[in-house]
Amino acid sequence: MAGGSGTRLWPVSRAGQPKQLVPFIQQPKGPPVSLLQIAAGRLDGLVPEANQTICTGEAYGDQIEAALPQFRGDRLLGEPCPRDTVNAVGFAAAVFAKRDPDAVFAVLTADHIIEPQESFAKAMDAGFALAEADPTRMVSFGIIPDHPATGFGYIENAGPIDGDPSGLGFEIARFVEKPPLDKAKEYLESGKFSWNAGMFVFHAQTFLERLEAHQPESFAGLKKLQDAWDTPLQNATLAEVYPTLPKISVDYAIMEPCGADPAVKLTGVKMDVQWLDVGSWPSYGETIAPDATGNRAAGGPIAVYDSSGNVVVSDDPERTIALVGCDDLVVVHTARATLVMPKDRAQDLKKLHAELPDELK
Repeated sequence: MAGGSGTRLWPVSRAGQPKQLVPFIQQPKGPPVSLLQIAAGRLDGLVPEANQTICTGEAYGDQIEAALPQFRGDRLLGEPCPRDTVNAVGFAAAVFAKRDPDAVFAVLTADHIIEPQESFAKAMDAGFALAEADPTRMVSFGIIPDHPATGFGYIENAGPIDGDPSGLGFEIARFVEKPPLDKAKEYLESGKFSWNAGMFVFHAQTFLERLEAHQPESFAGLKKLQDAWDTPLQNATLAEVYPTLPKISVDYAIMEPCGADPAVKLTGVKMDVQWLDVGSWPSYGETIAPDATGNRAAGGPIAVYDSSGNVVVSDDPERTIALVGCDDLVVVHTARATLVMPKDRAQDLKKLHAELPDELK
């Protein structure tokens, strides 16, 4: 899934080039790359290239083909407008199930940094195996937590799965959305909870059946789209139907109600990785090595005096950004806008973005 708007990474992420397409992730060698390029590379050796598909806004198709030319034609599913994640997943499921009634597919996102690759691949293989062996299993991946984060959802482990050769699978007791700090500490200490990574493996037909049960309006629209897919009516039906689908996330629309759904088994897979959801400037800063005083800079030079813990980003390699007596700020300079804010107010950037005139978004 690569259809997000990335408003909390403004002004680098903009309406015409959202965060997943911006080449701003520094590499040890070579030029910076985009989050989507990193995500696509993560699938090498895991899923055959011909079976890899990107679901994104149709307006971004040309940019994606320029950066990742292997994704074109029927390997690129273009949404006419954003309708949240349940419809992005349902769109893919409808297309895959029409082409192969036994299709099993992974749902991954384009804004994660995940290391090491070997642990990611091992967990994904386990997830595919569980869903292929039992199509009623709806698989979520749980990141083993290393601190009591309050910005992530949690998955409670109800015990291992008998006969799972990977040893990574577990039955899910419940999903918990972003808990307060005291609860997050309790979950970490219990050893029974993992972070909900927002990655899944589904049997495509099973997903559509549960969509029909729990989100019938979305299912009805996507069924029309499925019937028209790979026919001359495909594009017209997509343009007509997709904007009418109700906006809701896959977590709220499917995963939560499926917790009490006897037709499916909610299943977790442990993923022992370093996982970074690059959704804000402080999290982006974690991708940059700090200097001796904890300042992290990308894109251009900085000069600092009595300043620490800052994240400084520029799109001008010739412009020096100087800080005196500044701690824990985010400073982002582009040709069209400059942002300055405390790191602990990063979530409020979304509110500012909502008030900006369209020409600045």
